[in-house]
Amino acid sequence: MSKSALIRRLSDVDIRLVRIFMTVTEYGGFAASELELNIGRSTISRHVSDLETRIGLKLCHRGPSGFSLTPEGELVLAAASRLLNSIEGFQSEIDNIHAELTGTLRIGIFDQSSTNPNANVHRALKSFDELAKEVTLEIALAPPSNLESRVIDGSLDLAIVPIHQQSSQLQYLPLYEEHMALYCGTGHPLYNMDPETPLADLMLSNHKYAGYAFNSPNMMAGQRLGIRRAARVQEEEALLLLIQSGAYLGFLATHVAEPFLLDGRLKSVSAAKTGYTSTFAVATRKKPIPDRKTLEFVECLKLAHDYKA
Repeated sequence: MSKSALIRRLSDVDIRLVRIFMTVTEYGGFAASELELNIGRSTISRHVSDLETRIGLKLCHRGPSGFSLTPEGELVLAAASRLLNSIEGFQSEIDNIHAELTGTLRIGIFDQSSTNPNANVHRALKSFDELAKEVTLEIALAPPSNLESRVIDGSLDLAIVPIHQQSSQLQYLPLYEEHMALYCGTGHPLYNMDPETPLADLMLSNHKYAGYAFNSPNMMAGQRLGIRRAARVQEEEALLLLIQSGAYLGFLATHVAEPFLLDGRLKSVSAAKTGYTSTFAVATRKKPIPDRKTLEFVECLKLAHDYKA
């Protein structure tokens, strides 16, 4: 493709084309992004072609082999992300000027907060809705390190994550705790073991262990007990399936495991000696200072969790 065509002045149309391009890459292709964009794949393809013409670069490969970005497309995607974050930042500054809160609040959450009896995020959401009815919410679920990186780069306004290896670029405000224990499923060699069996006699290192694939308190707890990780997961649902199989040990939040304990599908393994507690916090950027709607939501979280400085 000729590289002589260049955008000399961004228009609303260009920004719309950029947003469409980013959505296509997020969903992995034209067909997959139809529902999100609410337009047909032929129209989506034409819009991406228009963007390629506008900037004079081939952004993606399309065809029987599937959708993939070109090297130039990867660079344009990164630049597009910075562009849209700058626009969001401008909108946030304008929102701060208005008496009424508007715009979009982007929240990141790590797994199972909805079932933790100590987590009152739902109450904070209710309070915030009453306070800021014109604000649109976007909620993303992802591993803690991913969420923290997205808060740092500005693609999320805040994230609720377990405190582990704290970033110097973020501010953490503790909200609630989550209790974890080691479990096995029916058919596992430790399933019928006496709960009072000394930890050394369990020989945990002889058993397969399923844990998170990313750095987390879960990973540290497994290392502390000297158990070898034989399966890696990104989400707690996958972890639960592996433990239920009877072939793996694994840590679960006690509130997640409770119904499976009651019907006998899981058993805790020396819970008093293998368990640990994680503290969840809301993480926000230190600089630039979060906008007004982000700070208001943090206040809602503090009230919902009876936060005392």
